[in-house]
Amino acid sequence: MSKSKSKCFSFTSSRNRCLRSAFTRSGLRPFTVDLGNGTVIHCWVPKTRNPARPNVVLIHGFGANALWQFCETVPLLSPHFNVYVPDLVFFGNSVSTRKEWSESFQARCVKRVMEANSVEKMAVVGLSYGGFVAYSMAAQFGECVEKVVICCAGVCLEEKDLKERLFPVADVEEAASILLPQTAEKMTELMGYTFVKPPRGLPSCLLEDFIDEMCAQYVEEKKELLRAIVKDRKLSDLPKISQPTLIVWGDQDRIFPMELANRLKRHLGENAELVVIKNTGHAFIHEKPKEFHRHLKAFLSRQVSPDSKTLPNNHQNRK
Repeated sequence: MSKSKSKCFSFTSSRNRCLRSAFTRSGLRPFTVDLGNGTVIHCWVPKTRNPARPNVVLIHGFGANALWQFCETVPLLSPHFNVYVPDLVFFGNSVSTRKEWSESFQARCVKRVMEANSVEKMAVVGLSYGGFVAYSMAAQFGECVEKVVICCAGVCLEEKDLKERLFPVADVEEAASILLPQTAEKMTELMGYTFVKPPRGLPSCLLEDFIDEMCAQYVEEKKELLRAIVKDRKLSDLPKISQPTLIVWGDQDRIFPMELANRLKRHLGENAELVVIKNTGHAFIHEKPKEFHRHLKAFLSRQVSPDSKTLPNNHQNRK
């Protein structure tokens, strides 16, 4: 089948439409704000914000767009929280002409979107790369961010970890070739890294359709984002955030190995709770969604004493 014929129907586009409808049914609407200096951010926001409910920001990672990554999370949280789902710069419908590659810039953009929606206090949930952004938000805007959830995000990694072979790749360029797949073969390789039991037998046309819709735009810009999170990174430079923090990891994660989860727990100490979901990899949110969402909802619903930011009964859970 020729490429032109294969594009007569796109499964990925069709699913995108379904997920947009699902977000709308969950009480969300699309919102776009021009931040100036060539930066425009898209975000899903509540149609009607309930001031009695806590605010939760869900921050996606690389790969599929936020609709796909949080398709099960939004319907679960929206009846109880004001849910916000931004597209990070160079993802989805968010763009910028600025040559800013740091997670701190992404964090400032998300914060300004929240300001545009008159949100002063919030919990942030970051998935993979989104965890870097969530952590940066907590460090920069401690008076606004009340709780933090870091999901399989190696914020404690150091540049030397690549040379010391903590990861299955030797450098950022090799990592980018996997995390930003441009062929069906590379997409298959990526799924092998992210799932304990990756889907088998997917036709190349389906994988290529996904790549066309999800991975073909802003490839060079996304490579710069990857380079930025590794370059000169040292644990000694990482701020120690004070907010109650939930760390969630798959015990067989090959993108960000468990060592980084344990390193982050040690870095944050008693202020953090580590939950390890057994027999899952980097994609635990899809492999065991019910288990993940049970921990997430319990943590977000937990009351925090206004004069203390310490989590009660911290312990490591293995499920």
